[in-house]
Amino acid sequence: MTTTPDSFPRRHARTQRFTLGAPRAFTVAPDGSRVVFLRSSSGTDRANSLWVLDPADGGERVAADPRALLGGATEDLSPEERARRERSREGGAGIVGYATDAAVELASFALSGRLFAAELRAGTATELHVPGPVIDPRPSPDGRLVAYVAQGALRVVGAAGEGDVALAEPESEHITYGLAEFIAAEEMGRSRGFWWSPESDRLLVARADDTPVRRWWISDPAHPERDPQHVPYPAAGTENADVRLYVVGLDGTRTEVTWDRARYPYLAHVHWSAAGAPLLLVQARDQRSQLFLAVDTESGATRMVHADEDPVWLDLFPGVPCWSPSGRLVRIADEGGARVLAVGERPLTGPQLHVRAVLDVSDDDVLVSASAGERAAAPETGEVHVYRVNELGMERVSQEPGVHSAVRSGSVTVLVSATPGRAGSVAQVLRDGKQTATITSYAEDPGMSPRVTLTEGGARRIPCAVLLPRNHQGDGRLPVLLDPYGGPHGPRVLAAHNAHLTSQWFADQGFAVVVADGRGTPGRSPAWEKAIRDDFTVSLDDQVEALQDLAERYPLDLDRVAIRGWSYGGWLAGLAVLRRPDVFHAGIAGAPVTDWRLYDTHYTERYLGDPTASPEVYARSSLVTDEGLSSPAEPHRPLMIVHGTADDNVVFAHALRLSSALLSAGRPHEVLPLSGVTHMTPQEQVAENLLLLQVDFLKRSLGLL
Repeated sequence: MTTTPDSFPRRHARTQRFTLGAPRAFTVAPDGSRVVFLRSSSGTDRANSLWVLDPADGGERVAADPRALLGGATEDLSPEERARRERSREGGAGIVGYATDAAVELASFALSGRLFAAELRAGTATELHVPGPVIDPRPSPDGRLVAYVAQGALRVVGAAGEGDVALAEPESEHITYGLAEFIAAEEMGRSRGFWWSPESDRLLVARADDTPVRRWWISDPAHPERDPQHVPYPAAGTENADVRLYVVGLDGTRTEVTWDRARYPYLAHVHWSAAGAPLLLVQARDQRSQLFLAVDTESGATRMVHADEDPVWLDLFPGVPCWSPSGRLVRIADEGGARVLAVGERPLTGPQLHVRAVLDVSDDDVLVSASAGERAAAPETGEVHVYRVNELGMERVSQEPGVHSAVRSGSVTVLVSATPGRAGSVAQVLRDGKQTATITSYAEDPGMSPRVTLTEGGARRIPCAVLLPRNHQGDGRLPVLLDPYGGPHGPRVLAAHNAHLTSQWFADQGFAVVVADGRGTPGRSPAWEKAIRDDFTVSLDDQVEALQDLAERYPLDLDRVAIRGWSYGGWLAGLAVLRRPDVFHAGIAGAPVTDWRLYDTHYTERYLGDPTASPEVYARSSLVTDEGLSSPAEPHRPLMIVHGTADDNVVFAHALRLSSALLSAGRPHEVLPLSGVTHMTPQEQVAENLLLLQVDFLKRSLGLL
């Protein structure tokens, strides 16, 4: 199992799945004079610099180079910063995030726990010498100040480095001000914990106290000399962190924002703009009711702007809630069987669109990301488009079939497009809808193009991708590898070139690869996503249905079927070989959630409820309970379990419990522990060899060697 420097596994690992060198994290100046973004210098360079583009002529210049600012020193990340990057699945280095003032003239960012500010017009960056390690620095809207978090305290310093002061300091080691707690960052899409007022005179600051949260020990067995980490982990059915919100003045005065936190403990979203009072979205623990609240910044009192209820659950969406410039509430809601955009109390879209996110709100329209709804004129399997929506109708901004997103301010839009026939993605700069520039990408070309067919399978019209070996000439049936994620938040059937590179590499090893997005995966309809409530195993039913239907149209050998997956996909692979050995002959379960009682509150309880109230629901979807291992399961199918020992999301205990249960049941299996690896596998050698080891296992297990 050796590779050459130019092999796909080596290049795939070295380039972090061919993402290094691609521009990302765009910000557009309101006057249209600048587009700010991050990009590394090549397709193998992990260190991002901060760049500025002039939309008028497409000229690009570096505003901050991390290597120059650190004098060539190696990055030194605090445990808190490492945890933040794990939550956001950030595998890059250098400048991985930044924030700007309202005019997009000043940017701030952290490097090695040190605070830097960049003048974007001048292209100069300087260090502000403040206590550290610095986390999440953000300039005030007027650009005079920078707020940041250090040692759990929210601090503010002048933009030139003067007058540093702590506005809120933690009362104990379990309390932080200005940071998102684990559950908000991991599951709610809220990565921050403080928000500037539009007038730059005060801030909304979250206070998180994780004292009630159960502690787990996470250690690296390969290094017994190191102390284990003592990690607060809110597992399903246990206590969450206590989260409060304060209005904090620049003089340190504070006023607590009040709402029924006992009924609505989750602070899911905060929005503060000049269009209205601060706006909060708070959720009940069971996520079946939520309130949109406006904050009185003088008293801290809140008033309800809108309330939502759903008998199954309520989803959270990027970009909402927010105010329109005219002061109307903008939200995404499930109404009439569709996921719609609503402004005020009026839905502006219907079942022809499935709205995914709000990208920008202006006086004239709302820019949204959406896929075709179930009642669309024609299916658009795997496509995601950008639309302009207002009361007169909607207009599609992206035209090519593919996966598109956008960032907009004023008349300038950055449209980012990935298409099936082109490697990587293209970032176009548009002014009033006309292209003026293309932002350069340094990402490497993969050197191969997937032979993929996007289709639908089964009576439920399950979105599918089918990949055959590029040299396949139609000679007989091929052993099959199902390669799903198959669950919430993780669509894999995408109309994009690079989305299918790994699946194509597996296909080129002699497999027909099938990717199926069954019920529970997003992008189709609310009912499709919510069909998994109280029973994750319907995900497996849909994999089987898609496989059997596709076998009538493609050269699939149903006597040699394997499945691989990671995280939810890893659980699905384990479930497949344990529950349906009549269909699946081998499986690779990567970082699988084997016992859902060990996974976090906000995610797991949304789908399976409270484990103390419905233990049978958890047992039905578990791999390690008696029910999970109760099928006749003859013959026993080979299963490889792969898991990082340092995983703080799906902890290594999941793999150990599954292995122990399988051993007790007399079921053969293999365990591949990844020493020091988290839920991501960014290490080049680990990522490369993991692909090779999987192929070897699959070929052995299916009798192909």
